[in-house]
Amino acid sequence: MSKRLNILIILLIVITSLLLPVVCAAQELSPNSRAAVLIDVVSGRILYEKNMKQQLPMASTTKIMTAITAIEAGKLQELVTVSLKAQNTGGSSIYLQAGEKLMLEELLYGLMLQSGNDAAVAIAEHIGGSCEGFAGMMNRKAAQIGALNTNFVNPHGLDQDGHYTTAEDLAKITAYALRNPVFREIVATKQKKIPWWGRDYLRVLNNKNKILWRVEGGDGVKTGFTNNAGRCLAASATREDWQLASVVLNCGPMWEECTALLEYGFENYQPVMYFQEGQFIKTIAVRKGKEERVRLVCDRTLRIPLTGSEQERIVVAEDSEDYLRAPVRQGQKAGTIKVMLDGQVLMEASLVCQEEIKEKSIGSAITEILKALL
Repeated sequence: MSKRLNILIILLIVITSLLLPVVCAAQELSPNSRAAVLIDVVSGRILYEKNMKQQLPMASTTKIMTAITAIEAGKLQELVTVSLKAQNTGGSSIYLQAGEKLMLEELLYGLMLQSGNDAAVAIAEHIGGSCEGFAGMMNRKAAQIGALNTNFVNPHGLDQDGHYTTAEDLAKITAYALRNPVFREIVATKQKKIPWWGRDYLRVLNNKNKILWRVEGGDGVKTGFTNNAGRCLAASATREDWQLASVVLNCGPMWEECTALLEYGFENYQPVMYFQEGQFIKTIAVRKGKEERVRLVCDRTLRIPLTGSEQERIVVAEDSEDYLRAPVRQGQKAGTIKVMLDGQVLMEASLVCQEEIKEKSIGSAITEILKALL
């Protein structure tokens, strides 16, 4: 065996030994979970996954979708009348009574801080007319978000046939919900006091999510447990304006493994800003318009978490129309800009017109023709 070959073998062994701990660390991030995902909230990029497409029950993490659906479809200050069905819902409760009236916002705190199944039913009946009608709304919202392997049958997550999600879908739903300021404020609240009908003192709602206390920058989100689903958790943390969310399904040590996922993301990735919402990209020609050119700007922020080696392999691709014909609307799409890693699109935005450009009048067109002739 030649000396050069010996050196090559030694180098390969050294390189493999250096890479192996990193690979093993990633594989062992959530060893006890049935499925797990780590996601960047802004870009939606998945930074870690384990069995992420496996359909599983998700217990009370269901309430993430219940909350965001209610926030978007309802009015926070409107009064909700509690039904007998809501009062008699089993499992975790905030002890609502039939006939009691609370604001939707107050019920949302009961839903997310103390996981009130009775609050879930009261919200569902108020917004959707029934639990079944509200579940339909939840499923339509899931489809809009891109959570296509999920089906909701109820608003609380108690075990029921046909009620399931995947770690990937639940991460997408969580990231979507966290972009809503009302949802973010509710799940990050450690304690909330709301009225208690028939009593001379208030309900005290304490957040069950330990992530708020045990993780630097913890934002909370939602716990869950049933005998069928096991322990489930969606958790989030924000550091230096960078927010990650982790999801584990059917995981005994859910606090430890969700925490490990978040720490893994913050330690191994760095958010890289490529374009900000409203940032000028280029101008293109406008035909038959009062102005000859229009400015194109990015319609969303493109900031993506990357490892050091990934940053070197990023390619930014821009594609736009050569020209537009007047009239041009403000916000009119005229192209796209994509950030790609090894040929895969990580994130993209539309290039839209920054201003409106009206069509030339007949008089001004004739004047221009005469000037050209003269």
